[in-house]
Amino acid sequence: MSAGPDFVLRPWEMSDLPLIREAARDPYIPLITTVPAPYSDGAAEAFVREQWERAATGTGYPFAIVRSRDRRPVGAIGLWLRDLPEGRASIGYWMVASGRGQGVARAALRTVTGWALRDLGIPRLQLFVEPWNAASARIAEDVGYRREGLLRGWQQVGDERRDMAVYALLNSDGPGDGRAVATD
Repeated sequence: MSAGPDFVLRPWEMSDLPLIREAARDPYIPLITTVPAPYSDGAAEAFVREQWERAATGTGYPFAIVRSRDRRPVGAIGLWLRDLPEGRASIGYWMVASGRGQGVARAALRTVTGWALRDLGIPRLQLFVEPWNAASARIAEDVGYRREGLLRGWQQVGDERRDMAVYALLNSDGPGDGRAVATD
């Protein structure tokens, strides 16, 4: 799936182990994801198999974010469907340091959001951002997500429970760039 002229979203591959290694070294990514830390090839391979299992069972759509020019993976984005029976799904994304500051996360979020609302017809998408993470909040808002509030003690991050700001986009809202998304 294209995420603009410079990036594609694709299923995870065993060749993505260097991306997982870089993510495992990040001080934050392993705290908020299932990226294994400390890194080992076996744990990274299990992580990739877990992504395949999520897709196969329909619990989510995990994608590696890959730079087109050199086919180097630089991040991940996932659409998680646990709450789909209630008419909502969650999106999460992360970028390794070498992929940040290039508009990649924004393009990936815009792509997955449009696909989820338009093609899958999901009524509500939501994502959760720690209040200090201004870059991630800005990306969500640029794509059209609205901050709805603060969920106190919402998520275990490392050894502590942390607050999360919840952002949402309804199918009827349309994305921030003005393109219609609603399926009607």
